[in-house]
Amino acid sequence: MDFLKSAVASAISKGPAFGYTFGDRVDIDESIWTLYNGTKREDGSKCSIFSFDVSANKSRLPLARNALRKLRTLRHPGVVKVLDTVETDAYIYIATERLSPLSWHVKRKSLTEETMKWGLHNVAKTLKFVNTEATSIHGCIRPASIFFSESGEWKLGGFDTLSSVKEDDSVLPTYGSLMPDAHRYMAPEISKGGWEVIKQYPTHAIDSYNFGTLIFEVFNGSYQGSDQLGQMKSIPPTLQQAYKRLLNPNPKSRMSVGQFLDQGKRIGGFFQTPLIQVTEDIESIGLKSEDERNEVLGKLDAVADDFPADFFKMKVLPELLKSVEFGGGGAKVFSTVMQIGAKLSDEEYETQITPVVVRLFANPDRAIRVCLLNNLPLMIDHLPQKIVNNQIFPQLVTGFTDVAPVVREETVKSVLVIVPKLSDRVVNGELLRHLAKTANDEQAGIRTNTTICLGKIARNLGANNRAKVLSAAFARSLRDPFVHARNAALMALSATADLFSEDDCASKLLPVMCPSLVDKEKMIRDQAQKTVDIYIARIKKYTATMPDTVLPSPSVASPSGGNAAPRMGTPANDNTWTGWAISSFTNKLTAASGQMQTGAATNGSSDQRSQSVPPPAVPTASKPTLAPSSRPGMALTKSAADIPTIVSPHPVDAFHDAEEDFDGDWGGFGDDDAFGGSSSTGKKQEEEDDPWGAPNVSTAPATTNFDDKGEPDFAGWLAAQNQAKKPATKTLPKGLGKAGAATKTPVVARTPSAPNVKRVVVAQPKKEVKKVEPTKNEDEDEGWGDAW
Repeated sequence: MDFLKSAVASAISKGPAFGYTFGDRVDIDESIWTLYNGTKREDGSKCSIFSFDVSANKSRLPLARNALRKLRTLRHPGVVKVLDTVETDAYIYIATERLSPLSWHVKRKSLTEETMKWGLHNVAKTLKFVNTEATSIHGCIRPASIFFSESGEWKLGGFDTLSSVKEDDSVLPTYGSLMPDAHRYMAPEISKGGWEVIKQYPTHAIDSYNFGTLIFEVFNGSYQGSDQLGQMKSIPPTLQQAYKRLLNPNPKSRMSVGQFLDQGKRIGGFFQTPLIQVTEDIESIGLKSEDERNEVLGKLDAVADDFPADFFKMKVLPELLKSVEFGGGGAKVFSTVMQIGAKLSDEEYETQITPVVVRLFANPDRAIRVCLLNNLPLMIDHLPQKIVNNQIFPQLVTGFTDVAPVVREETVKSVLVIVPKLSDRVVNGELLRHLAKTANDEQAGIRTNTTICLGKIARNLGANNRAKVLSAAFARSLRDPFVHARNAALMALSATADLFSEDDCASKLLPVMCPSLVDKEKMIRDQAQKTVDIYIARIKKYTATMPDTVLPSPSVASPSGGNAAPRMGTPANDNTWTGWAISSFTNKLTAASGQMQTGAATNGSSDQRSQSVPPPAVPTASKPTLAPSSRPGMALTKSAADIPTIVSPHPVDAFHDAEEDFDGDWGGFGDDDAFGGSSSTGKKQEEEDDPWGAPNVSTAPATTNFDDKGEPDFAGWLAAQNQAKKPATKTLPKGLGKAGAATKTPVVARTPSAPNVKRVVVAQPKKEVKKVEPTKNEDEDEGWGDAW
């Protein structure tokens, strides 16, 4: 074998250039040719090479040259496709499409009845063309002259004796006897009168007889001689009558192959099989109506097991792709394409299907786009990441803003499939920007699917902005009037609980989830309870690892370095909810310096303040004085106008990279309601428009800030309590006399319960002081609330 390859290579090197490489030799029945598997050097594609050694078969050289000439000139879909030829004095090479001999499958009996009928149908069509249109006689119809192509189709070859009846020097009458095994397949009239008698009979006579012997050999597996032709047990009953007429001893009465083909195509004929019908219909599927196309596809599914697998790849698939791209094949045709594509290798898929898919995504037809999005899960594994990121995704994002809701919805759903193939920059930039828009879509279903999508792709987002985007998006969905959108937000929060910090869970997420615990819908209340439990459990686990306090121990805080003085007031083991507050209060009193005023003042100028509180400055006309925060005469106001507004960040228009702040696009916790409410309206109007939105709060005027290091002013609260218990007199407390009132001095007040909330109080000239006698309970309640 190696010697033969080296001899072939040596011969090629001495002759004209031949751009094909010889591979393994293929076993073939009696033939003047040697068959090799080969490859094309230019692109590595597969081929077959027929080789004829002139020196070894010089007597049969006319047959080889005849085959070379006829294959170059005769073109038909059923004829072996020739790629290149080379002829020298030493050899003849014919490069063709990759082929395998039919005799392999015939001897193994590996063909089904439907497949054999389909193959005989193809050979009959080709032979009819040779006899009728080409007015020629093949003269060598047998399994050794028929080959399987890569698509599984039966192709006609063996043109060694192909002769035209119009030629005076035709090869068949002169060299027909040189064909290998010619006697076994010889027609009766030739056995009696020789090859010269073919001119006396119809053109189709010899080929019809040989086609009959082919039918017998295909169904029986072997053929030894004409004595066996009467045994029709293995031949299908519908085929037997026509089979007899092909083998008629009288050449003039013998049925032609064309007549045999026409008879088989009649209604109820032996060629009226689903396999043959699908083969013929698939070639014109792009021209059929929708109903006819659906009928063909139904038949295609029914005969999928009978077709050779390669036939789907090489013949059916290209026709279906043409129908989808140019013939309006629609979703059903494309679904069939995906079924066939699942059996392809990555290389075959990239060659045949990927280019079509890329072109289809650029097609503006909405039906095609929806079809592509529905079938994206079937093809995403075969698509290279570079093609998805650079070619498919830029076309896919146009669906986010399409006017048709179905396109927008399918585009959102496709994100789950395509996101693993996208780069981090695309995911955290352009993709999030489009999802921020669909989160506010007018269609409730699209908003819901966007929330579900964000929950499922949460781990694909960048760690830098993931928590911001998700918390803002889910907070907005929790205010959605659509019940399923709220439910999706709660479920997404449950699934992504591990992606948030414990601080975010406690300060941002739990506050926005808690209103759902009293939602009007039981489904939301139940899901909210489950979600809140998850977050509470996580926070409990986290706080269990925290220290009891971060304050320094009393021994460290004591200036003398000795033991700290015992706390006054509440016992150390008092665990009631008031214990800590009173202990802090008593500590503040024990730390105060100076003597305490215990008695009531005897005149109107007495000061009821604690000694720990500095005296108020005396106002002058030229310089206003600020009043201390603990003045007992200052009443705390409950108005919402005194509470500063939480102003959300200004929205951003685009995501530039993974470091950007996405709160503007997603809204945030204090943002305007995306579903009808507005933070600029009054409280009543906001509650009507947005039952899930945060209350609207106004910003207080900016004033001078007093820094008390965050400690509550309990001394001022005590003074207020003492003043409330004492019977009111007409004398005003010190600092609010007539002298100070005449100047209308602006005074800045600060409430103990909210030390960072300031308001400006302008003292008015006092005309008359009326005695006010508040009840004891009211004073005590109001004072406690202020201190808290």
